[in-house]
Amino acid sequence: MPLDESLHAAFRREAEQLDGVDLAAYEKHGRDPHEPIIGLGPRDAPIGFFGRDPGEQEVRWGEPFIGAGGQKVREGLYRAIHGTALPDFEASREIGRLAFWANTVPYKPIGNKAWSMAVKKRFQPLMAQVLIDQWQGRELITLGREAFLWFGINQPKAVRQELEDFWKREDRFEESHTTTLVLEDGREAEFRLAPLPHPSPLNQTWFKRFPGLLEARLEAMGGQPVAPGRLGSGWYKIS
Repeated sequence: MPLDESLHAAFRREAEQLDGVDLAAYEKHGRDPHEPIIGLGPRDAPIGFFGRDPGEQEVRWGEPFIGAGGQKVREGLYRAIHGTALPDFEASREIGRLAFWANTVPYKPIGNKAWSMAVKKRFQPLMAQVLIDQWQGRELITLGREAFLWFGINQPKAVRQELEDFWKREDRFEESHTTTLVLEDGREAEFRLAPLPHPSPLNQTWFKRFPGLLEARLEAMGGQPVAPGRLGSGWYKIS
């Protein structure tokens, strides 16, 4: 599903004024640095993933969550749907088209450093509109602290505090948190956030545990392994 034309134009306008984009990476791979990297998938995809920002492989392929960390997520999604290991890279691209994918800011920063709060605040209204208007699902697996706490940006102080408090809990990667996202025009939607650690290989504390945590999340959301080409009653019906 393509991004709404007005939203697409708005992202490109903001990107024209955005300092800190890794222009070298975009030039290296022949990509437009003003083009947002968002993987919308089917509008009715019941499950989504929300991360921090794209890396070089995401720029290369023009798809979110396609690099080393993203492959861990796609591998878990493939195994949950098909009951077997992810066979190859092309299969990871194909399975990614079944879900919704987004980041706090859909552009690669220089050095893969997190975007500043000022930049995240600038893009928050646009990304919030993507979440509410471009996707009908409301269960979202967030990857890493910044992706989870993004839901407090431009929101009431009480919402931010609830998110901060939840992130401090030892069971944050097993339990879920429900929060309301409000747009500038007053429209709102309630999301059920299921936080996980960032799947980057650099995250040594959680990297080895990530597959098991993701599997538990997907099972809790109603998924269960099925043979390729078959459908059942869980969220894997997105295939």
